[in-house]
Amino acid sequence: MRCFRVEGLCWVLVAVALAGCQSTALTDDGVVRTNEPETSEFTSFADTFKGLKTVSAVDYYSSDQAVAAAKNQFRQENYGNAGALFYKAVQLAPNDGEAWLGLAASCDRIRRFDLSDVAYRQAHRLVGSTAAYYNNVGYSYLLRGNLQEARRNFLKAYELAPNDPTVANNLQLLASSVKTLQR
Repeated sequence: MRCFRVEGLCWVLVAVALAGCQSTALTDDGVVRTNEPETSEFTSFADTFKGLKTVSAVDYYSSDQAVAAAKNQFRQENYGNAGALFYKAVQLAPNDGEAWLGLAASCDRIRRFDLSDVAYRQAHRLVGSTAAYYNNVGYSYLLRGNLQEARRNFLKAYELAPNDPTVANNLQLLASSVKTLQR
């Protein structure tokens, strides 16, 4: 009987030791992560967002879920994660104009204007000349320091939605930027 207990204890110790070699954890966002060293496909944002593992580990992910998660990341100022989730959303639903606008805005915030330009072109094709589109493009130009193009786009947004507080805020931000430059 004593040999069985020792042998059983040995198997338990072996199982525990093997389990310690590769542990997994479920994060709050439902993603399974392991303690294996991560291999990144890039060192900084290249032409795609394929390196983010928070979405690719999920078997099924609708574009609505990706957009909602992306907006949450954007609000938390996690622009790289937001961009990756918006990118996933446009892969799942290529005709989702909101996802393209979100992707463009995320790219603006990480200063990848080359990517945001592509996303804005696609967004315009899908959503048309809306106040949200012109407001976002205006903000993109503001971030780039092109105040004339920013003003032109903000004014188009204002014509379409004169009572929109976001557009009014951005026009005020532009005026503050101009005053700062004049000093």
